[in-house]
Amino acid sequence: MLDIFGRVVFVWLLVGLIFDGSSAAADFPPLANSEKSTSSPMNPDEVVKTAKLPPGFRLSVVAAEPAVQNPIAMTTDERGRLWIAENFSWAGSGAGGFNADQRDRIVILEDADGDGRFEKRTVFSDTVHKLTSIEVGNGGVWALCLPNLLFFPDADRNDVPDDEPRVVLDGFQAGSNVGHTPANGLKWGPDGWLYGRHGILATSEIGKPGAKPADRFRINTGVWRYHPKRDVAEAVMHGMTNSWGYDFDQHGEMFVINTVIGHLWHVVAGAHTERMFGTDINPFSYVLIPQVADHVHWDLGEVWNDIRHGVTDRTSQAGGGHAHIGLMIYQGDNWPEEYRNRVYTLNLHGMRINSDHLLRKDAGYTATHGPDLCFLSDPWFRGMELLTGPDGGVFIADWSDTGECHDHDGVHRTSGRIYKLTYGTPQPLAPFDLAGKSNDELIGLLSHRNTWWARQARRLLTERATTAGELRGPDSPLATSLRAHRDRSTDVTSRLRMLETIVTTGGASRDWLIEQLSSGDEHERVAALRSLIDSETGPARTVSPQTLAVLQRLANADDSGLVRLHVASSLQRLPIDQRWDIAESLVEDPRFATDRMLPLMIWYGIEPAVAHTPAKAIGLIARSRMPIVSECIARRLAGDSESSSAGCGSLVELLIDGKCPTAENALHGLALAFKGRKNAASPEGWQRVASMYGSSAQAVVRDDVQSLNVLFGDHRTLDELRQLVTNGRLPAAERNQALRSLLLNPPADYAATLIPLLRDQAMVVEALRGLAHYSAAEIPQQILEASKSFEPAARAEMIQTLACRPAFARELLQAVRDGRIASSEITAIHARQIASFDVESLNRDLTEVWGDIRTPPAEKKARIEAYKSRLTPAAVEKADRSHGRVLFQKTCANCHVLFGAGRLVGPDLTGSNRRNLDYLIDNMVDPSATVGANFRSVVVVLESGRVLNGVISEQNDQTITLLSAQELTTIDRKEIEEMKTSNVSLMPDGLLQNLTETEVRDLVGYLMGGEQAPLPGNP
Repeated sequence: MLDIFGRVVFVWLLVGLIFDGSSAAADFPPLANSEKSTSSPMNPDEVVKTAKLPPGFRLSVVAAEPAVQNPIAMTTDERGRLWIAENFSWAGSGAGGFNADQRDRIVILEDADGDGRFEKRTVFSDTVHKLTSIEVGNGGVWALCLPNLLFFPDADRNDVPDDEPRVVLDGFQAGSNVGHTPANGLKWGPDGWLYGRHGILATSEIGKPGAKPADRFRINTGVWRYHPKRDVAEAVMHGMTNSWGYDFDQHGEMFVINTVIGHLWHVVAGAHTERMFGTDINPFSYVLIPQVADHVHWDLGEVWNDIRHGVTDRTSQAGGGHAHIGLMIYQGDNWPEEYRNRVYTLNLHGMRINSDHLLRKDAGYTATHGPDLCFLSDPWFRGMELLTGPDGGVFIADWSDTGECHDHDGVHRTSGRIYKLTYGTPQPLAPFDLAGKSNDELIGLLSHRNTWWARQARRLLTERATTAGELRGPDSPLATSLRAHRDRSTDVTSRLRMLETIVTTGGASRDWLIEQLSSGDEHERVAALRSLIDSETGPARTVSPQTLAVLQRLANADDSGLVRLHVASSLQRLPIDQRWDIAESLVEDPRFATDRMLPLMIWYGIEPAVAHTPAKAIGLIARSRMPIVSECIARRLAGDSESSSAGCGSLVELLIDGKCPTAENALHGLALAFKGRKNAASPEGWQRVASMYGSSAQAVVRDDVQSLNVLFGDHRTLDELRQLVTNGRLPAAERNQALRSLLLNPPADYAATLIPLLRDQAMVVEALRGLAHYSAAEIPQQILEASKSFEPAARAEMIQTLACRPAFARELLQAVRDGRIASSEITAIHARQIASFDVESLNRDLTEVWGDIRTPPAEKKARIEAYKSRLTPAAVEKADRSHGRVLFQKTCANCHVLFGAGRLVGPDLTGSNRRNLDYLIDNMVDPSATVGANFRSVVVVLESGRVLNGVISEQNDQTITLLSAQELTTIDRKEIEEMKTSNVSLMPDGLLQNLTETEVRDLVGYLMGGEQAPLPGNP
């Protein structure tokens, strides 16, 4: 042990042996390390010594292995003790997610003598499995042990469960397809709800045990919550990617951290945010809310010749990478004032803490880049959580491993640390127990400068009011005392905490909450509004006329964008027919027309009502000053036109009227609704709309009219487009745009026109793309004959077109056999496309000229190990990174961005863990090891014989939109003959299959590099 970890770990071993408060069960499975690395975690004393901190800050070790191991989550209790969720069952996505042979533990660490060291260790439970999170409260311990939310009763607070845990909720997905970031993140909110998070790799149907599907809620990424007194659970927000952290600011607003696509979102009930892949839980959301941060923590792009000026790793300068774990809004009393109320998150790959400044802006917030702090030098540091403690210092949980959430390199189960970041040398706190405080003493703590004390006090008061009936109700002594303290306070934060506690203890009547909506402070009005809506909505609850009236008043007259945002949020909790008047008042206000959240929250609120009452929807467009709301309403109305043409007809009448302030946006919504559909009948009056808007000064409006004219079969438009395409005197851009428009509804006889364009350098790429719509037997040979003069872009499009049908693919493979096309021009994406035809003779030909796309698991494993053994640091150092960039453009750039170049179908690689060779090779050789349900490849066979592969990014009753490595294609469902979902990723196997050893080395060297490489031939 000393040889591996050093002196300090030996000290911690002695501490664990001497002070362990209870023993683990005798049958607890021995911890099996599967970590492949031959290195070891840095001595924790050395981690502290080498940390780069702002002046005056100090990092210390609170606990280390074996006192704590694999800390996946932590929380604190009313005694200031640390509760640690130790997870040993996690096996990594490459090993199916979880290991059935390992169990997990809930451990309590305690500073029993007040010297600042957590020397006492107690095992609360070691019988749990798939443990991702814990929280303390309501007479016990809450544990998220997938697929269940469990409650361990411990009413006597003796740290021994009173009984077997009770299953409170079930339905959280945790199968082998959930390769990382499953449901996690238990945390009490200021409203008395227990909040949790959910990752993107599966859709869970969550409810009470035995609940029917209709009584469950669905979530596939986002935030959810459970109320212990009301025994109800619900989704709060849908979206993001894989979140592992959130917190509430001093005003009770919630912010959540995220990975890959942006890092920070404002959590507003009913929001639908951007996500990495897959479709939103509501197919009619249409437009999703972006993050609040105005920056990312990785390099979005570099100009290659910036390197001449000594450019270092810009991702490091930007923040360290795209993976963020844990979130804390610092509201303690130890760090200096300048650090207060900022957002802090652990940057996984950057091994540091990122900070953001939260600023009120428009109807919500923006977050600007703050300075990074606490840089750690331990390569094994894997920060999991940030938590403010009772002395104002910040606890940092370290999983201590070489992998990350994907973890293909095994799990090191016997390491783990808890650090503490403080300013100066805070005095250790003497042992305490807030449970012994009186109600008035706890009320006094609600004004404490360190929010830790206020949060514990609120929780304890809430629990007391729940168990003691005489403390609950507007006229109870507790409510009376809380109101008196609040009336005497002039501090907004203290007043908000007391308002929240009055609500959670049952002391807030409807009339009292409505009275608070007249406060001069917007945050007090928001807190009262949230509480009022919560109290009157949900199962078996009815919204009162008084509440509807006050919502209408706020929508009419409240100047605060934040209040209006929460009014919009409340729409989703109202009966459908009671939403229109409130929405109308909100959309008539142009001040927040371009706000990132408010217009979309209005849309999400009225969306279910549009198809229910089309006439009301048309009336709302007529009054709307918010472009995106008008667009979405029109899109929803027109998208439903096949079942009811009344809405679409009324929309056309509105456009003809010409008085709508957002008419062009409504027209754009109409065009989006019909996108991908074929041979639709034009609504009555369409020609008048086309004549009114077809000559608009806005190019997007003209394009919308043109695309709809093509769809509706307008002969004049079609003839004009045909002439534009073949007029060689016109600019190439104009001709190509005309061809793209014409092919939105491909004319039956148009292949004969496209074939001559194969020899027109200005038109060849679009012509090749267009020929994919047709099945004429002569097309492959015509393409191959013309290909001698094709530039690289045209050759790539040629392969794509020839791989779209079995008959075409046969000609393509014969051309490879004859030497007319190099086998290297067929990528793994094309090979899998051909294999998806499932034609035995084609598969034989493919194997002969290209290789076998179906690689057995054992062979994949062997290839992975072979690549890793050859790609030593010395070998990668010799890589020609310029050549690697060329290979990236050919092999990877269709789906990935690196240094600002490429196409964002999969993750942006710039901020990823690409310097980890295991991460790179595992994902390139076996990309389907873990595939989320929303990222599985779909094979679509059209009636014309054309076959497409991709993932569904959007769908409705009329169309599906397929995202492939080459393009985004919207398809009319009437054209689909067959659609099959596979279990493989959009990223195919075999990406490295036909590359030489040198080419693999160059590609990996480029991917692992810290800055952009120049293209060959550039200085």
